[in-house]
Amino acid sequence: MQTVILNSKSKSDIKLLTDLAKKIGVDTKILSESEIEEIGLSHAIKTGRTREYVDTKKYISKLRK
Repeated sequence: MQTVILNSKSKSDIKLLTDLAKKIGVDTKILSESEIEEIGLSHAIKTGRTREYVDTKKYISKLRK
């Protein structure tokens, strides 16, 4: 299975592409804003995870400066 994500400001372009995909037998799904945010957050968590110990007191004090 492979996935393609297309982004367009034009609803008519997206409709054209989804209609074409359906015609050739490709499943489509239009993502909501919250689904897009969840994917982005999940990606940020995975790439930001370092597995290093972080002293929370020092971290919070740096944020407050």
